[in-house]
Amino acid sequence: MATNIVKTTWKENMQFESDNPSGLNLTMDAGEESGGEGKGYRPKALMLASLAGCSGLDVVSLLTKMRAEVADFKIDITAELTDEHPKFYNKVKVDYHFTDADLKPEKIQKAVNLSVTKYCGVMEMFRQFAEVEIEIHLHTIAN
Repeated sequence: MATNIVKTTWKENMQFESDNPSGLNLTMDAGEESGGEGKGYRPKALMLASLAGCSGLDVVSLLTKMRAEVADFKIDITAELTDEHPKFYNKVKVDYHFTDADLKPEKIQKAVNLSVTKYCGVMEMFRQFAEVEIEIHLHTIAN
């Protein structure tokens, strides 16, 4: 079984720095409305970025293997927090946007479905506490 270790250190005020198994560091900070200075990522928003990154890596890898590369690919995530503490995401919508002159809709659908249902561990974690909705958007560009 694989184990990841992340060390997080308080820097000042509401700011923390975390390392990563990749060797890169990131800074987290609260917004001014919560006593921070807004000089870093917000922890809950990082969760959404992790979801997009995990699924995005899967989809790009799968599309490459299927020979269905696209000119542009982006993921937009909209998430709703509960009103009561501890606040958590209870509804999450993941919009996959693909752009190309020669889109392959069946392969794109298959790649997204495999990521969502089989490969993306972050997606599976989100499903444990949130209602997750997926939508695929295809944008064709002229040759």
